[in-house]
Formats: sequence, C-alpha cells, structure tokens
Amino acid sequence: MSNQNQVRAKKHLGQHFLKDENIAKKIADTLTLQGYKDVLEIGPGMGVLTKYLLKKDIKTHVIEIDTESVEYLKNNYLNLSDRIYEKDFLKYDLTEVFKDQPFAIIGNFPYNISSQIVFKTLEMRYQIPEFSGMFQKEVAQRICSKEGSKIYGILSVLTQAFYDAEYLFTVPPSVFNPPPKVDSGVLLLKRKENFTLPCDEVLFFKVVKTGFQQRRKTLRNSLKTFNLSDNLKANTIFGQRPEQLSVSQFIELTSLIENDQN
Repeated sequence: MSNQNQVRAKKHLGQHFLKDENIAKKIADTLTLQGYKDVLEIGPGMGVLTKYLLKKDIKTHVIEIDTESVEYLKNNYLNLSDRIYEKDFLKYDLTEVFKDQPFAIIGNFPYNISSQIVFKTLEMRYQIPEFSGMFQKEVAQRICSKEGSKIYGILSVLTQAFYDAEYLFTVPPSVFNPPPKVDSGVLLLKRKENFTLPCDEVLFFKVVKTGFQQRRKTLRNSLKTFNLSDNLKANTIFGQRPEQLSVSQFIELTSLIENDQN
C-alpha cells in the first residue's frame, strides 16, 4: 500500500476516513450476499472497507467523487480499476453499470448526504435487495425507529415501508481520521419480500411527507391540503399525530385518502 496520508479528508465532502480494520471487516460482514452478485460501495476513500469486500464471493464496484481518492484506489487496488466510477452517486444513472440487475449498497456514508443516499435507494428499491452502512448515529437510529418515538419521522416510515431496518452497532469517533464530533451507527436494510404497497405509492410518499412537516398537529390539520371530505375527516385516524401511526397505518391512511378522492 502507498502512504495512507496521500488522501486528505475534505470537509466539504464530509469525509471521515475509517482507520479501524476490525470495524471495516465487521461492516463488510453485515452483507448476506443473497439475491445479488454485485455490490456498490459509496465513498470508499482509501479502501479500508473495499479490501474486505474484495475478499468476498461478489463483484465489488465503488463510486467516488473525490479525484484524489480515485487516484489512490487505482494505484492500490489494481484488480478493481475498471469498476471505479468517478461520479456523484446522487446524480449518476446506475443502470449504466448494472442495467436491470440487482445489486447491494454499502459504505461509510458522508454525513451531509446520508439521507439523500437513502432516498435514492428507495427510488431504486426494485434493484436493491440489501443496503448496509454507517451513518451519524442519530440518523441510523431515526431510520430504524418505530412509531411513538420522538425521532420517528419521514425517513423511518418511507424506509420501513419497503425494507426491514435493523440498527446493528455503534462506532466511536476515535476510529476515524479526522474524528467526527458524534458517534456513528451501522444499520442493515433488507428489502421485504412483498415490497409493493397496496395503495398509490406516489400518494403514500406525499401523505407521509406532508403529515410530518407539521408533526405536532393532528393529521386532520396537517393534511388539509388534500381537501378531504368531512365524512373522511371524522375517521378517528385523523385525530392522531403522524408519529403515532405505524407504517401499516400510513398505508391504510393513504388508501382512505385515495378512495375519498375518487
């Protein structure tokens, strides 16, 4: 390996390089490798996690926006060179790489775009059966939280509508260079066997986002823009606040609104 100090962590990219080999291996081992032959690592940096993925019986691809990191990976991981994509994950059309084949996602995600990475994964859920990675601890907990929790929100409901979410373990700041100011958390998302919803999915996303935008209000008030009939608003579900509803209740709520509008 070349000198590890060759790649500077860049603040504007939210980079914190993991330097603990045991944790890198532990994250790589979270993947079940079932239902796909390819894995895409987002933001590999200097490849501390990549090297453990390359030991597995799976085809590893990496996507990295940092030119310096790309150069480092090309010099140090020669067997990966044709599967290093110098692109922005959020803007890149991944069908150019994977066509319509399934693939998993893994990574030590930059904190500043971690929620957007999840939203893009949800858009591509038909191709992504498994997703594993490291977030700011609070974000990882939010994704996995259940109704009734103060941190339960848009990200929790939309993710858990399609994936089973499990918080795996916490990672301290000391194992990164530079150390972040907060703990990190690793989670695993496994797509549900039945991941199509029995309601209008576009409307479902809209109902969830609108409901949580005014999370202290009852749904009767926060969903006013949907022009609901008085008859529907009398339903007891509208007397609750969004954080009180489970994912299945949000699906039920969407179906009620859908029928009301037809």
